[in-house]
Amino acid sequence: MAFCGLTFFLLTLFYLVTVYSRPTGVHLRNMEGFIQAVQQVEHSNPGLPPLALVRALRRTAGHDDVMTIHFLGASNNLSDADLLETAILNTSSFSFFDKAIHHIVTDHGEERGVVLTRDGTTVALVPLLLGIESGLNAKMEEVAAAGIFPLTFGRTLGLSFLSLQDFPPSHRLGPDGCWDNVEHPRVFKLSQPATLATDAMINGGMDGLILGTDLSNLTASEQPQALSEILRGYYNFTLSEGQGMDAVSSQISPRRRELSRSILESVDLHSQVMETLALVWKLEKTEWISMDTGVGKAVKDGLETFVKKYWDCPQIIPRCQWGAKPHRGTPIPLSLPLQYLYIHHTYEPSSPCLSFPSCSRDMRSMQRFHQEDRGWADIGYSFVVGSDGYVYEGRGWHHLGTHTRGHNAIGYGVSIIGNYTATLPSRYAMDLLRHRLVQCALHGGGLVSNFIIHGHRQVVNYTACPGDAFFSEIRTWEHFSE
Repeated sequence: MAFCGLTFFLLTLFYLVTVYSRPTGVHLRNMEGFIQAVQQVEHSNPGLPPLALVRALRRTAGHDDVMTIHFLGASNNLSDADLLETAILNTSSFSFFDKAIHHIVTDHGEERGVVLTRDGTTVALVPLLLGIESGLNAKMEEVAAAGIFPLTFGRTLGLSFLSLQDFPPSHRLGPDGCWDNVEHPRVFKLSQPATLATDAMINGGMDGLILGTDLSNLTASEQPQALSEILRGYYNFTLSEGQGMDAVSSQISPRRRELSRSILESVDLHSQVMETLALVWKLEKTEWISMDTGVGKAVKDGLETFVKKYWDCPQIIPRCQWGAKPHRGTPIPLSLPLQYLYIHHTYEPSSPCLSFPSCSRDMRSMQRFHQEDRGWADIGYSFVVGSDGYVYEGRGWHHLGTHTRGHNAIGYGVSIIGNYTATLPSRYAMDLLRHRLVQCALHGGGLVSNFIIHGHRQVVNYTACPGDAFFSEIRTWEHFSE
């Protein structure tokens, strides 16, 4: 690299670190900010291969553990040219990338090394980047991507299952959390004590698995995109009006649960996790891992919980994430399981919401209307389904709603945002309700196995909810009763 070019590169990176460390820049912990920082490095050094850059990021964040080296090699094991770029990256922007990527949970429950994505979910960068590196490495070396599962999922899940064997399986995964401010995110606090497999780690693992697998499957004639473009294509998308998720065939973040399941459902997950744990024991000399029958049972129980929680259930955006105001008074607990599921449409807002900001605004608007105009304690619905690929928490699984007069104590009330008098919700939104949310309720003990689906209009005389078109549709659903 010529002296002028090197000087320009150093000045650009110095500008990047200085500017984006300010409160209004990439110091905000969102995915778009991280992508912009990566893009700055790429623009400063045209032609830098994405594999060299992702390796440099791994080195900067100090993630050269023995298992990663086993599958991917040491991050400083590069050609002289790539090593030069790695050294420049480390000296010029070490602080930013180290803080952005390095994953820890503090004693106060703050999870670091995670970013807020545009769809409202939170992703840990380490498993995401390891998955991408595994896929790029397999593509460049023309070898099988053997490390994708252990590095994105296997190690995290296995160690989490074992570290909390004295706890029920449901307490060995998660939790989720909330940001201090979704528009200007800086601090992410977990809702409960952390496991090794927080929701952000699992989201990052799913995303790393999906993107890494996609990259490893590129043909010999196909060249991978720049790292910033790989990330932007997956996280920064726009859904089309009228069709929403129904028109999506590409790999985007709201589909992470179904996509990761499609990749792994033919794999013997139990064997894969057990093999990963055996490798951990071999490489890291971890004394407390004993490969006995108790380990096998812990992995089996943990995987059953994982499948139910992260593949059968939809991603539910928690109240704190969409900006809910507190419940007025003391919430009244439900007596579970419930017998009924009551289906609604919101009518107003009348248009489907197609993004996290739009759906969040609709949730806040409905809560304001229900609390201020109706005088209710909270938003009335138990859950609300957006057309952005997500379910939004209202009163939730355990608290009495105000959705179906005279029937609130015996059923959940779930609404899809929009007016469905003449048109149907997107197929994707209906499937989230009909299959995923219902399955989650059954697994979690929220609904009895022979529950009954009713439209709102069937039990309340003065309403046409959930709209003529939508009501005609739900009459064809299993569990519907006249």
